[in-house]
Amino acid sequence: MSLITLIRPPIVVPKWAHTTIVCPPVGMAYLASSIRKDGHQVKLIDSTGESPFNVMEVDPTRNLMATGLSVKDVMDKIDPKTTIFGFSCMFSNEWPIAYRLIQEVRKNFPGRPIIVGGEHVNSVPEFTLQKYPEVDICALGEGEETIVELLSRHAKGEDLKSVAGIAFRGDGDIKRTAYRNRIKNVDDIPLPAWDLVPIRNYLDNSLGYGVNRGRSMPMMATRGCPYQCTFCSSPTMWTTKWISRNVNSVLNEIQGYIDQYQATNIDFYDLTAVVKRDWIIEFCKQIDERKMKFTWQLPSGTRSEAIDGEVSYWMSRSGCKNITYAPESGSPAVLNRIKKRVNLKAMKDSMRAALKNNMVIKTNIIMGFPDETHFEILQTIKFMCELAIMGVEDAVPANFSPYPGSELFDQLRKEGKIAKLDDDYFWNLSVQTSFFRAVSVSKYVSSRWLSFYLVSSLMLFYALALIFHPWRFFKMFFINPFKDIQESRFEKGYQGVFRRFFPKKDAA
Repeated sequence: MSLITLIRPPIVVPKWAHTTIVCPPVGMAYLASSIRKDGHQVKLIDSTGESPFNVMEVDPTRNLMATGLSVKDVMDKIDPKTTIFGFSCMFSNEWPIAYRLIQEVRKNFPGRPIIVGGEHVNSVPEFTLQKYPEVDICALGEGEETIVELLSRHAKGEDLKSVAGIAFRGDGDIKRTAYRNRIKNVDDIPLPAWDLVPIRNYLDNSLGYGVNRGRSMPMMATRGCPYQCTFCSSPTMWTTKWISRNVNSVLNEIQGYIDQYQATNIDFYDLTAVVKRDWIIEFCKQIDERKMKFTWQLPSGTRSEAIDGEVSYWMSRSGCKNITYAPESGSPAVLNRIKKRVNLKAMKDSMRAALKNNMVIKTNIIMGFPDETHFEILQTIKFMCELAIMGVEDAVPANFSPYPGSELFDQLRKEGKIAKLDDDYFWNLSVQTSFFRAVSVSKYVSSRWLSFYLVSSLMLFYALALIFHPWRFFKMFFINPFKDIQESRFEKGYQGVFRRFFPKKDAA
């Protein structure tokens, strides 16, 4: 019987990042449950969850910090009976530290296959296999069915050519197999194996994707995203097929977390949770009918098309406290170029309805797209100012980063603006969340100007928010910290900076 050890590397963020996402590895927990259901032994080393307050400097020139176990500590936790290793690398900026772990595993466990999955290798599988000899197999797309078939073939000593959805080395060459279709019956996938994850380290310390609203469990009610934004790698990983779970299945899972872990809040990790209006209203009404008591959040960003006054009423009534909208830009020309089919007026109407229903709103903003001009950035800043006056709590701008797998990444490579993929390139992707360091790929806006826009727009947004909504800031700095709660991403961000500079001891 195979023993597969799944390893999640530490997360990497700039020291002055405006956000830190120390959250449970929901993807790996799903993989582990599928592996176990198929009869294999599985262990999961979540280096972040094992040591969520251990902060290490990984690149001093860029002020990059990693949170989690050191390489040595990860190696000490590996069961020597492991026959196969599986690594996850969702974000390309974390590839250098993930690769350090992979190298160490290969050195200490020679001859044992190393499989790597996640959005990073989905984007550049051939490159990964060519440049990083320690990697044996890249798993592409959804991993639950792929990993189970790989383990079965490996146990029988069979050829991998017929395993759909992988790239691997064979006969001295790199081979890519047929595309693996998306899983249609997502309700049949076993629930995440949270017993293999140090989940209580997250729960007891109120760590998660969303703001701190108590003991937060991660959830996925849908998979995929039907849109084709040019800055996003989702189409490479998931295609553009959006699949939702059954409402009752989702609520039964939530009830299980309330009963087993005393969860008080649910963070939805969905790429785009609200697509079908009927689904979200049914979900909210079922919570009401079941008399379930918990809060829930949409921290990763969602569209506004399906969220009108009625939808936001039901969302708020059922416990939704925080919602993230993803306009990305306030310039219609930029939105058109990046294929972000957003009507800004309609989005603001949706936001007003959400505010009326007492939801806390964050907006995702990106500056520095390849063809973006100074005027277009100023349009976005004007849009941010309108949101601040309206009452939106958060509008934190991010530096555009050309992520592998996105349409803009491919465009910039063809134009020769991304010379090579190496540690410098991957580390630089981390500046997306940095306060003070920007890297511009715009032909019109320099890195210095982009940094100025990012910082000044942030300050202007919160200055206007303070002027028009002063009570909120009093709560933010003088009430909520003493209650150990958060209501906005700004609160989560500045508390994250404080933790990186003054880390507390890890949970036992």
